[in-house]
Amino acid sequence: MRNLLLEIAYDGTNYHGWQVQRNAVTVQEVFQNAAQKLFCERPDVKGCSRTDSGVHANSYFLTLKTDSDIAVENVVTALNTYLPKDIAVLSCIDTDYEFHPRYNVKSKEYIYKIYNGKIRNPFFKNYAYHYKYPLDESYLREEAQTFVGTYDFKGFCSANSKVEDTVRTVYSFDVWREGDMVYFRVEADGFLYNMVRIMVGTLIFVNEGKIKKGELRDVILSADRKKAGKTAPPQGLYLNKVNY
Repeated sequence: MRNLLLEIAYDGTNYHGWQVQRNAVTVQEVFQNAAQKLFCERPDVKGCSRTDSGVHANSYFLTLKTDSDIAVENVVTALNTYLPKDIAVLSCIDTDYEFHPRYNVKSKEYIYKIYNGKIRNPFFKNYAYHYKYPLDESYLREEAQTFVGTYDFKGFCSANSKVEDTVRTVYSFDVWREGDMVYFRVEADGFLYNMVRIMVGTLIFVNEGKIKKGELRDVILSADRKKAGKTAPPQGLYLNKVNY
């Protein structure tokens, strides 16, 4: 029995996240459909993260176990034939049988994109959040460093989450501008449900003066969801890198 580790990328616009759901189309389901055509059985696919509806992935890792002896390069070619155009397999390797794409993660990196033009760009509708008011990316980069460190991020987690351990370590948080596009990039040992989107929404509150300079640390330490910002829309979020 082989354990194949695959890297994929996907446009999440047409999917209700990664994980299989009863009444909605997901990336995992569509991938399993393609894998079933290739391996003539429906493999048990394990993913590295549970991305939300409408969220994208520049790099996403999954494993599947199979008795097939198909060469890894042919696995890539065949799956890309069966998959829809908004999902692509980037690579495939044989890995240790016990390797798990989620539990073996050392850190993940997300990028959030805000289109900061005064007039909305229809081509970014599904790929960036349109925020037409001025954004001070230098000020936000400075304030975002408050997130770096080990904290209880309970206040930056969706109220629907049932996770008991809400302590996470954020390794870095950068904010920069390229033309009218403002990028937020954050790396941590793990993320809570909607954590990045709430972080970005909170930084928007900082930009608007609803959270004053120097107050962000108190917001984090309060562990109170009501003191943080709104949850930014999903279409601007990308799982960008997974480190093992």
